[in-house]
Amino acid sequence: MELQARCLCVVAMLLVAGLAGMETAHGAGECGRAPVDQVALKLAPCAAATQNPRAAVPPACCAQVRAIGRNPKCLCAVMLSGTARKAGVKPAVAMTIPKRCAIANRPVGYKCGPYTLP
Repeated sequence: MELQARCLCVVAMLLVAGLAGMETAHGAGECGRAPVDQVALKLAPCAAATQNPRAAVPPACCAQVRAIGRNPKCLCAVMLSGTARKAGVKPAVAMTIPKRCAIANRPVGYKCGPYTLP
């Protein structure tokens, strides 16, 4: 029960942080024309999995990571975004999600700041 409440709190924080930090994209960034913090909101189903390396990764999370991960630069920016940080995402754990989702064409070895995608 406590984990459910915590996950709901993280999702709420993601939504609030994302709405507060949304800006209009004037050009193409890491995620094309979509602001990174707005794309980060799509990873709300991943909340528990970004904090605990042993947590099950929901199928909805894997679907979003698979879609965003087509652009490794965007996936990296999202996982290290201010929205993710405010939601309590642990980057070292978040970087393991593509592997935990068994995404075959994930960008293994891609450098994401101080982290490397496994």
